[in-house]
Amino acid sequence: MCRNFFSKIVFWVSMPLIMSLMIGCTATTRDISPDETIHYDESYDFSDKNAIVNDLVESLVNKPPLVARFDRPVIIIYGVANRTSEHIETSGITDDIRQEILESGKARFVSKRQRDDIAAETDYQYGGNVSAETRLQRARQVGAEYMLTGTLRSIKKKEPKQVRLRKKTLQYYSLTLELTDLQTGLIEWTDSAEIVREASKPFIGW
Repeated sequence: MCRNFFSKIVFWVSMPLIMSLMIGCTATTRDISPDETIHYDESYDFSDKNAIVNDLVESLVNKPPLVARFDRPVIIIYGVANRTSEHIETSGITDDIRQEILESGKARFVSKRQRDDIAAETDYQYGGNVSAETRLQRARQVGAEYMLTGTLRSIKKKEPKQVRLRKKTLQYYSLTLELTDLQTGLIEWTDSAEIVREASKPFIGW
Protein backbone atom coordinates (compact mmCIF):
# COMPACT_ATOMS: atom_id res chain seq x y z
CA MET A 1 0.00 0.00 0.00
CA CYS A 2 2.88 2.33 0.87
CA ARG A 3 4.45 1.54 -2.48
CA ASN A 4 1.29 2.60 -4.32
CA PHE A 5 1.10 5.74 -2.23
CA PHE A 6 4.68 6.78 -3.04
CA SER A 7 4.17 5.86 -6.69
CA LYS A 8 1.24 8.29 -6.89
CA ILE A 9 3.31 11.01 -5.22
CA VAL A 10 6.15 10.52 -7.72
CA PHE A 11 3.65 10.54 -10.58
CA TRP A 12 2.00 13.84 -9.58
CA VAL A 13 5.32 15.49 -8.80
CA SER A 14 6.89 14.47 -12.10
CA MET A 15 3.90 15.36 -14.28
CA PRO A 16 4.54 19.16 -14.29
CA LEU A 17 8.18 18.53 -15.23
CA ILE A 18 7.19 16.20 -18.05
CA MET A 19 4.56 18.64 -19.32
CA SER A 20 7.01 21.55 -19.28
CA LEU A 21 9.55 19.51 -21.24
CA MET A 22 6.91 18.57 -23.81
CA ILE A 23 5.82 22.18 -24.21
CA GLY A 24 9.46 23.28 -24.54
CA CYS A 25 10.03 20.78 -27.34
CA THR A 26 7.02 21.95 -29.36
CA ALA A 27 7.97 23.70 -32.64
CA THR A 28 6.66 27.22 -33.17
CA THR A 29 6.65 29.55 -36.18
CA ARG A 30 6.11 33.26 -36.75
CA ASP A 31 6.07 35.59 -39.73
CA ILE A 32 8.77 38.25 -39.90
CA SER A 33 9.40 41.17 -42.23
CA PRO A 34 12.03 40.62 -44.95
CA ASP A 35 13.46 44.00 -43.91
CA GLU A 36 13.96 42.90 -40.29
CA THR A 37 17.59 42.31 -39.34
CA ILE A 38 18.00 38.81 -37.89
CA HIS A 39 21.21 36.84 -37.38
CA TYR A 40 21.26 33.35 -35.86
CA ASP A 41 25.03 33.04 -36.18
CA GLU A 42 27.98 34.77 -37.83
CA SER A 43 27.32 33.25 -41.28
CA TYR A 44 26.00 35.11 -44.32
CA ASP A 45 22.20 35.39 -44.40
CA PHE A 46 19.36 37.25 -46.11
CA SER A 47 19.78 40.28 -43.84
CA ASP A 48 23.35 40.61 -45.11
CA LYS A 49 22.15 40.33 -48.70
CA ASN A 50 19.64 43.12 -48.20
CA ALA A 51 22.23 45.38 -46.58
CA ILE A 52 24.95 45.02 -49.21
CA VAL A 53 22.50 45.24 -52.11
CA ASN A 54 20.99 48.48 -50.77
CA ASP A 55 24.43 50.06 -50.22
CA LEU A 56 25.78 49.15 -53.66
CA VAL A 57 22.65 50.08 -55.61
CA GLU A 58 22.58 53.48 -53.91
CA SER A 59 26.21 54.00 -54.90
CA LEU A 60 25.70 52.83 -58.48
CA VAL A 61 22.69 55.03 -59.28
CA ASN A 62 24.10 58.13 -57.57
CA LYS A 63 27.60 58.13 -59.06
CA PRO A 64 28.92 58.42 -62.64
CA PRO A 65 28.18 57.19 -65.17
CA LEU A 66 24.51 56.47 -64.31
CA VAL A 67 23.87 59.65 -62.32
CA ALA A 68 24.58 61.75 -65.43
CA ARG A 69 22.51 59.61 -67.80
CA PHE A 70 18.86 60.30 -68.60
CA ASP A 71 18.49 57.80 -71.46
CA ARG A 72 18.45 54.66 -69.25
CA PRO A 73 21.49 52.83 -70.67
CA VAL A 74 21.27 49.05 -71.10
CA ILE A 75 23.19 46.80 -68.68
CA ILE A 76 23.89 43.08 -68.79
CA ILE A 77 24.78 41.23 -65.57
CA TYR A 78 27.43 38.56 -65.84
CA GLY A 79 27.01 37.38 -62.28
CA VAL A 80 28.76 37.55 -58.93
CA ALA A 81 31.61 35.10 -58.33
CA ASN A 82 31.46 33.33 -54.97
CA ARG A 83 34.96 33.33 -53.47
CA THR A 84 33.81 32.31 -49.99
CA SER A 85 34.02 28.84 -48.45
CA GLU A 86 30.22 28.75 -48.12
CA HIS A 87 27.56 27.66 -50.59
CA ILE A 88 25.95 31.02 -51.33
CA GLU A 89 23.52 31.39 -54.23
CA THR A 90 24.72 34.71 -55.66
CA SER A 91 21.93 34.90 -58.24
CA GLY A 92 19.75 36.22 -55.41
CA ILE A 93 22.15 39.16 -55.09
CA THR A 94 22.10 40.00 -58.81
CA ASP A 95 18.32 39.57 -59.04
CA ASP A 96 17.79 42.08 -56.23
CA ILE A 97 20.31 44.51 -57.75
CA ARG A 98 18.55 44.39 -61.12
CA GLN A 99 15.14 44.90 -59.52
CA GLU A 100 16.21 47.92 -57.47
CA ILE A 101 17.99 49.59 -60.40
CA LEU A 102 14.97 49.06 -62.64
CA GLU A 103 12.74 50.59 -59.98
CA SER A 104 15.09 53.58 -59.77
CA GLY A 105 14.55 54.25 -63.49
CA LYS A 106 18.29 54.77 -64.08
CA ALA A 107 18.94 51.81 -66.41
CA ARG A 108 17.47 48.90 -68.36
CA PHE A 109 18.69 45.33 -68.59
CA VAL A 110 19.10 42.51 -71.07
CA SER A 111 19.11 39.01 -69.63
CA LYS A 112 22.09 36.75 -70.22
CA ARG A 113 20.12 33.78 -68.91
CA GLN A 114 17.23 34.32 -71.34
CA ARG A 115 19.29 34.57 -74.52
CA ASP A 116 19.10 30.83 -75.24
CA ASP A 117 15.33 30.87 -74.68
CA ILE A 118 14.93 33.86 -77.00
CA ALA A 119 17.05 32.13 -79.66
CA ALA A 120 14.94 28.95 -79.35
CA GLU A 121 11.69 30.91 -79.67
CA THR A 122 13.08 32.79 -82.70
CA ASP A 123 14.00 29.51 -84.41
CA TYR A 124 10.51 28.16 -83.73
CA GLN A 125 8.80 31.22 -85.18
CA TYR A 126 10.89 30.93 -88.34
CA GLY A 127 10.33 27.17 -88.56
CA GLY A 128 7.16 27.50 -90.64
CA ASN A 129 4.54 27.30 -87.88
CA VAL A 130 4.09 31.05 -87.33
CA SER A 131 2.72 33.49 -89.87
CA ALA A 132 5.12 36.05 -91.33
CA GLU A 133 2.88 38.88 -90.11
CA THR A 134 3.16 37.93 -86.41
CA ARG A 135 6.63 36.45 -86.04
CA LEU A 136 9.32 38.60 -84.47
CA GLN A 137 11.88 40.38 -86.63
CA ARG A 138 15.47 39.22 -86.49
CA ALA A 139 18.37 41.49 -85.51
CA ARG A 140 16.17 43.82 -83.49
CA GLN A 141 17.50 43.06 -80.02
CA VAL A 142 19.11 45.88 -78.06
CA GLY A 143 22.79 45.51 -77.27
CA ALA A 144 24.12 46.21 -73.78
CA GLU A 145 26.30 49.25 -73.18
CA TYR A 146 27.59 48.20 -69.77
CA MET A 147 28.44 44.92 -68.07
CA LEU A 148 27.96 44.48 -64.32
CA THR A 149 30.14 41.90 -62.55
CA GLY A 150 31.12 41.25 -58.94
CA THR A 151 32.96 39.12 -56.40
CA LEU A 152 31.84 37.98 -52.95
CA ARG A 153 34.67 37.20 -50.51
CA SER A 154 34.88 36.18 -46.87
CA ILE A 155 37.46 35.83 -44.10
CA LYS A 156 36.90 33.96 -40.84
CA LYS A 157 39.06 34.42 -37.75
CA LYS A 158 38.89 32.55 -34.45
CA GLU A 159 40.35 33.51 -31.11
CA PRO A 160 43.53 31.61 -30.22
CA LYS A 161 43.20 28.81 -27.69
CA GLN A 162 43.22 30.01 -24.10
CA VAL A 163 41.39 29.50 -20.84
CA ARG A 164 37.96 31.13 -21.19
CA LEU A 165 34.27 30.30 -20.88
CA ARG A 166 33.24 31.57 -24.32
CA LYS A 167 34.81 31.39 -27.76
CA LYS A 168 34.68 34.27 -30.23
CA THR A 169 34.63 34.20 -34.03
CA LEU A 170 35.09 37.16 -36.35
CA GLN A 171 33.42 36.84 -39.77
CA TYR A 172 34.13 39.27 -42.63
CA TYR A 173 32.22 39.54 -45.92
CA SER A 174 32.95 41.85 -48.84
CA LEU A 175 30.99 42.29 -52.07
CA THR A 176 32.70 44.25 -54.85
CA LEU A 177 30.84 45.28 -58.01
CA GLU A 178 32.24 46.68 -61.26
CA LEU A 179 30.46 48.42 -64.13
CA THR A 180 32.45 48.04 -67.36
CA ASP A 181 31.90 49.96 -70.60
CA LEU A 182 31.63 47.22 -73.25
CA GLN A 183 32.74 49.54 -76.05
CA THR A 184 35.97 50.73 -74.42
CA GLY A 185 36.61 48.02 -71.83
CA LEU A 186 37.02 50.71 -69.16
CA ILE A 187 35.71 50.19 -65.64
CA GLU A 188 33.44 53.21 -65.20
CA TRP A 189 32.32 52.48 -61.63
CA THR A 190 33.27 50.18 -58.79
CA ASP A 191 32.39 50.00 -55.12
CA SER A 192 32.42 47.57 -52.21
CA ALA A 193 30.10 46.79 -49.31
CA GLU A 194 31.53 45.15 -46.22
CA ILE A 195 30.08 43.30 -43.24
CA VAL A 196 32.07 42.40 -40.14
CA ARG A 197 30.37 40.33 -37.43
CA GLU A 198 31.64 38.98 -34.13
CA ALA A 199 29.99 35.90 -32.64
CA SER A 200 30.48 34.76 -29.05
CA LYS A 201 29.43 31.26 -28.07
CA PRO A 202 29.74 29.29 -24.81
CA PHE A 203 31.86 26.16 -24.84
CA ILE A 204 29.02 24.20 -23.25
CA GLY A 205 25.46 24.52 -24.44
CA TRP A 206 22.76 23.21 -26.73
